[in-house]
Amino acid sequence: MILNKRNPETLETISTMISDGGVAILPCDTIYGLCAAYGVGEKALMDLKGRDGNKPFLVLATIEQAKAMCTEIPDDILRAWPAALTVILNKKGGGTIAIRVPNDEFLQQLLPMVGSPIYSTSVNMAGEPSLLNLTAISKRFEALVDVVVRGDEIQGRVPSTLIDATCKPYKLVRQGLYDASALINGLS
Repeated sequence: MILNKRNPETLETISTMISDGGVAILPCDTIYGLCAAYGVGEKALMDLKGRDGNKPFLVLATIEQAKAMCTEIPDDILRAWPAALTVILNKKGGGTIAIRVPNDEFLQQLLPMVGSPIYSTSVNMAGEPSLLNLTAISKRFEALVDVVVRGDEIQGRVPSTLIDATCKPYKLVRQGLYDASALINGLS
């Protein structure tokens, strides 16, 4: 099933489906993502992608959800969000988490409705290149997920920038859409 993100009923349909453990392909502020509710959807995403648990998924969250999950979020990161910036932070209870507050109206409305953060990962099988075109995504994955949500005509083709903020200075892990040079150089 393919839904349009501009349809007012899509948000309610997607939030219920994800909350119930379903998997969706959603347009993000970067590229399309395979998405599922934090906690309950992790196994479904791992099984779908053929991925083991050694490489965790990034998490999309509101600022409030991010603050609840992390031991501390530096002020410069909070000022940068929402953005196509994924940040590795220390997680409450131990370990680390890669988290992003997306700069996308649809996702900013969806996250509070789901009531939890959302796992997001590139639309591909483990070891394969990411699919960026909705036609290719639908052909390969529509039958494997609960729903595909159509984004704007020109959806992104560049993933988020990934930085590690568990160290000082921050470390650039992956250059993507967001220019993190001011954060990396401590100038923000």
